[in-house]
Amino acid sequence: MCGIFGYVGSKQAAPILVSGLQKLEYRGYDSAGMYIAGAGSVKAVGKVAALVAELETKQSAGTAGIAHTRWATHGEPSVSNSHPHSDTAEKIWLVHNGIIENYQALKNELLEAGVEFVSQTDTEVLAQLVASLYKGDLKSALQEALARVHGTYGIAVMATDNPGQIVVARMGSPIVVGVGDDTEMFVASDPSALLEYTNQFIYLEDSEMAVIEADTYTVTSIAGEARAKSPELVLHDVSAVQKNGYDHFMLKEINEAAEVIRNSTRGRIDARAGTVKLGGLEDVAETLATIKRLTIVGCGSAYYAGQMGRLMIEEYAGLPVEIELGSEFRYRRNLGDASSAVLAVTQSGETADTLASIVAAKNLGQLTLGIVNSVGSTIARTTDAGVYNHAGPEIAVASTKAFISQLTVFVLLTVWLGRQREMGGEEASEILTALAGLPDVIEMMLADTAAIEAVARKYANSRDMMFIGRQLHAPIAYEGSLKLKEVSYLHAEAYAGGELKHGSIAMLGPDFPVFAIAPEDAVYAKMVSNIEEVRARKAPVILLTTEGALGADGLADDVLYMPKVHSILQPIIATIPLQLFAYYVGVARGLDVDQPRNLAKSVTVE
Repeated sequence: MCGIFGYVGSKQAAPILVSGLQKLEYRGYDSAGMYIAGAGSVKAVGKVAALVAELETKQSAGTAGIAHTRWATHGEPSVSNSHPHSDTAEKIWLVHNGIIENYQALKNELLEAGVEFVSQTDTEVLAQLVASLYKGDLKSALQEALARVHGTYGIAVMATDNPGQIVVARMGSPIVVGVGDDTEMFVASDPSALLEYTNQFIYLEDSEMAVIEADTYTVTSIAGEARAKSPELVLHDVSAVQKNGYDHFMLKEINEAAEVIRNSTRGRIDARAGTVKLGGLEDVAETLATIKRLTIVGCGSAYYAGQMGRLMIEEYAGLPVEIELGSEFRYRRNLGDASSAVLAVTQSGETADTLASIVAAKNLGQLTLGIVNSVGSTIARTTDAGVYNHAGPEIAVASTKAFISQLTVFVLLTVWLGRQREMGGEEASEILTALAGLPDVIEMMLADTAAIEAVARKYANSRDMMFIGRQLHAPIAYEGSLKLKEVSYLHAEAYAGGELKHGSIAMLGPDFPVFAIAPEDAVYAKMVSNIEEVRARKAPVILLTTEGALGADGLADDVLYMPKVHSILQPIIATIPLQLFAYYVGVARGLDVDQPRNLAKSVTVE
């Protein structure tokens, strides 16, 4: 979580640092701050805009500095808990993303030595520790300090007596160095924040550090071993991180769904032949043809995408699949062996629990795979093979287009695995032909969203809501519930439709609306029965169904229609009205849907 940005060069650092923080604000926005060599520190509680206002009252001239936007872990949002942190004498300044697990033991030692602390954070402990070891060589002091640290970190550190140098290090939390064209260097916790300035990136691996000056950099292990690293060229459209006329990034990213599917499938399908080409899996194709089980691991929306993947792969490819939460999988006994594989699903490629699950699987000798959106991310580099989403940067905290891309990639993977097993060419061709036409269907659907907005406004003042669906649409119900919670703070739950009578129906009544996802498919009659059970308890019903569904008009208080497509693709279509519903409810409630309270985009702490 949290955003780190740094600059050293010949230009004024303050506006560059502010710009970097604004692009990283989705990673945390409880507070923000910066240290500029020669000018000191500026901090503010709240979003980056509060820091900008504070800067107007302070001297901020200087050509090197580090900055941070915070998602709170240790200590509430406050000026004293904001980064950068320093030692008591203010000779060392440090920004940090991650958690220092043994900070209390280190703090106790420093307290006994007479060090006074002003914050509740684990980060200040690290700053004070580095300062206690500093004898004029910042790199050496940091190495010595990190040898005593247990936990995760992405850090950038400066010393006041060496204003032209930034030292960075990484363990479990991303740090990227950007090489500028004009004797300047950058640091960030996400490469998207650097795209305005450079596309030449150096990705630090775990246990690596770098010393950065305006015209040079050196990379070593934290233990001091030299590492030869050349910049990697990363091509991204800078406009992808702009709103382009939309009121919010979330709305923009929902409306990019059609293009996302085109990008996720481009060059990968031959509908006529019924084949899928996934270049990232070619080297392990023979192994995947023989595996007996696949375990999918994810967190949040990625977990629900994994649930969809499980249902698709088992139904169409005939391969047994398990789905696990990354935060649980890493701590339980994994009985997998060389005949099974583990697949991580993650937008950021940095999700701490998912990464730990992959490392655990690798330690057992299992094949590890990834479905990842962020090129060059840790999970993309750690897994043995995988598939990139190509969804482009996703800025809104609540995932929309990345989720759509994950479902799309699972369709591709299902056909790819299916053709290795029992899926015939005719069935594969039918699926891929429908997938190729899906973007046009979505564009038509997004051309008129007035009905969704009207229903959202009708229920925007609800206190509770339940989502239900069956088979492929049960995971979509869970994702719809999550989206609504994230951006509207409305209490929402989700269940498979058949589970209502096993306890949760007790909650229903006139003030507890139910959003039912019921396309006219093989279980439509079953869902109709579940909806009737809801109506018998006088709970209002919002029905999302396919155009022309039998009896739909009289089945619910409000009915939203969606185009009917191939059954494996229907959940992708169903997802979009749910995303829009959550968005419009959040807007109607006057909330910041791009940056909901208490959340951050990339969860890099456990």
